[in-house]
Amino acid sequence: MSYQDLHYAELLEVSRLLHSRELSPVELTTSMLDRVRNVDKKLHAYVRVMEEDALRSARAAESEIARGEIRGPLHGVPLAIKDIFWTEGVPTASGMAIHKDFVAHEDATAVERLRAAGAVLLGKLTLTEGVYAEHRPPFQAPTNPWSADHWSGASSSGSGVAVAGGLCFAALASETGGSIKLPAAANGVTGVKPTWGRVSRHGVFELAASLDHVGVMARSAADAAAVLGAIAGPDRKDPSAARVEVPDYLSRVSTGAKGLRIGLDPAWCTAGVDPSTAGAVETAAQTLRSLGAELKPVVIPSGEAMIWDWFGICAAQTALAHEATYPSRADEYGPALRDLLDQGRKMSGVELQRLLHRREAFSLALDRVFGEVDLLALPVLSFPTPSMARMQSVDDELIAGLHRFTCPFNMSGHPGIVLPCGFTQEKTPIVFQLVGRRFSEDVLFAAGSAYQRATDWHKRHPSIA
Repeated sequence: MSYQDLHYAELLEVSRLLHSRELSPVELTTSMLDRVRNVDKKLHAYVRVMEEDALRSARAAESEIARGEIRGPLHGVPLAIKDIFWTEGVPTASGMAIHKDFVAHEDATAVERLRAAGAVLLGKLTLTEGVYAEHRPPFQAPTNPWSADHWSGASSSGSGVAVAGGLCFAALASETGGSIKLPAAANGVTGVKPTWGRVSRHGVFELAASLDHVGVMARSAADAAAVLGAIAGPDRKDPSAARVEVPDYLSRVSTGAKGLRIGLDPAWCTAGVDPSTAGAVETAAQTLRSLGAELKPVVIPSGEAMIWDWFGICAAQTALAHEATYPSRADEYGPALRDLLDQGRKMSGVELQRLLHRREAFSLALDRVFGEVDLLALPVLSFPTPSMARMQSVDDELIAGLHRFTCPFNMSGHPGIVLPCGFTQEKTPIVFQLVGRRFSEDVLFAAGSAYQRATDWHKRHPSIA
């Protein structure tokens, strides 16, 4: 197998070849950098390529592997990171012109842990302004590799495009209201939003502190398990990082779906949902049933209301995060982020507390649902990936359709995994998600891997030269 044939390989397969010395980390990294140079002219997933850093890490990995000093499954594997994670000595712009020259004095904890695992970091990936809604100059919006006429997601657009386009083997991403799940859906890749607090947020640009999650995009559930296993866990630099033991995720991916109770809310998952999406989700659920899972009807309480409550809480917390530069430098902000900040600055303490009370009530009600089932199966988008033209005219219908199945679980902090499960007539990907109890990522990986062993949707890739 040539290095050119490996761009769409799964991370764990590449890892096996590297650690058996059938592949060279240096030659693989060089090949991936060449592909980024050639293909990213079309896709614009990277905001910065870290060539010298990547080759230095690859040379170190090659020497260590030759001595039999293998650090783990990521050792020598080329990955990429969303440009909100501090990287020592390298700019971290977070999609904002205001921060384009900001250089951190240390790595984010997640980046530090990737380096400790021996990963090769190819570069930093583009995103929307300030981790919110729109791409703004000087940073170009990435192109959906399946269709240039369709949206590539937000905010972790570069992460989704890079994984789908064969420009890295997995990517760090983040989610506040759908920023992992939506790009995973638009680009047809596996995405994992873990439990809030499962991964340290130290050194990660903040949108809304109580809603921000650090996660992963990859080609498979097993690949995502390898990456999450490397970055998860407590961190003395982040008091919000959960002091909860991190299981060996990779040891759980082969346990299967047998005996799992999977809940479906027929009304919520079909009313107002595009029939092709609803049908694909139902088919995916039946596949899991054929693998030994039990499907149970459930009612998810007040999910719709959480969309709009999310916007209120996000606005207030974003206003606090930007206090040093907004409104003093308001003219350097784009309209979407500016509107969010203005909304947050106007919110009263009483109104915010009311939203927080409703959020807590929803989270507790959802916990009661998880007393009956192990997982929930749901759509991610209410409709096929929107066209770029549709994204130019944002209205309440579009906002609700994008966030209906994402924001509620950012509000509650429950973990989820996005899995490809089909294609539309326009040949754009369809996905579904599984959501689990807090800190049950191992169950998500088990069910997701079982589904992916039974299907090949995650192995389909766009045609890119």
